[in-house]
Formats: sequence, C-alpha cells, structure tokens
Amino acid sequence: MATAQKTKKVAKPRAHPPCPDMVVAAVGALKEKKGSSVSAIKKYIAANYKCDIEKLNSHINKALKSCVTKGSLVQVKGQGASGSFKLGTKKADAEKEKAIKAKAAARKKAAAEKKKEKREAAKVKKAAKLKAKKEAAKAKKTAATKKTVKKTTTKKKSTKKAAKSKTNHKLDHHVNSVKRTDNGRQCSWR
Repeated sequence: MATAQKTKKVAKPRAHPPCPDMVVAAVGALKEKKGSSVSAIKKYIAANYKCDIEKLNSHINKALKSCVTKGSLVQVKGQGASGSFKLGTKKADAEKEKAIKAKAAARKKAAAEKKKEKREAAKVKKAAKLKAKKEAAKAKKTAATKKTVKKTTTKKKSTKKAAKSKTNHKLDHHVNSVKRTDNGRQCSWR
C-alpha cells in the first residue's frame, strides 16, 4: 500500500502590504482637498505596489468600506466603495457627528416650536371665528325677536282695533235696540 505523504504548501510572501494599509497610504499620499476618488486610489496602488489591480479590485473596495467604518478614512462623497475619501481621525468624526446631531436636534426643536405656535394661532383664530359666529347669531336673534315683537304688537293693536270696532258696532246696535222710557226703565223694542 502506498502511503500518501501530505505536503504542506508554503505561503509565498506577499509583494505588497494588506489592502487597508495600501488604501490609507494612497489617500495620505494624494492629499487632495476634496478627497481622493476610488480610481485615483487604485492608480496610485498600481503605480507604487507590485500588484494586479484587477485581481485586488474587490479587496480594495472592501478595504475602503472597512476603513470608513473604523474611522481611518472619511467618505466625503458617495456611498459604499464609491465617491471620494479623506484621511480621518476618530475624534474628528465623533466631533462632526456630535455637531450634526446637535444641529438636527436644534432643527427638530425649532420645527416643534413652529408647529406649536401654528396650532396656538389656529386655536385663537378658531375661537375668534366661533365668537364672531355666536355674536352674529345673537344679533340675528335679537333682530328677529324685535321684529316678532313689533309684529305681535301691531297684530295686538289691529286686533284691539277690530275688537273695539266690533264692540262699538254691538253697542250701537244695542243702543238702537234699547230705548228708555220716561220713568227711567229700559225697554227693548224689536
């Protein structure tokens, strides 16, 4: 029987440092004001290190993302492994985040105050409208009651006049039908 001897493969030493180190070195060496683009970083790595960029493309993208999450790089533009990158420090990032959070909190507070003021103003306007409506309704009621009072008084007057005329007519008729005698007694003649 043949016994197979296992041979251990000896790892070849790399001709270049790890990708995150190369990426950070490239961004530091480029020193662009608005940040170094991904293509510029890859060109720098291809020019200064003995490596195949096409094979390391995915590793460089991963290195960019991990450096951003660790805080050694700051992403100025874009998302993920695209855009522009600058060297960053964790303290500067923390301060920026605090400033951004403070600004956001101030904006939220100001917006909440504006909403509260608008609600109060709307309540005041609504109350004024209701008050005006109530006053208008009262004015209409008083005007209507005055008219009805005038109508009823005029009706009463007219009914009184009619009643008076009827009683006068009756009295006239009665007076005509009753005649007094000489000794003061009443006698009715028909």
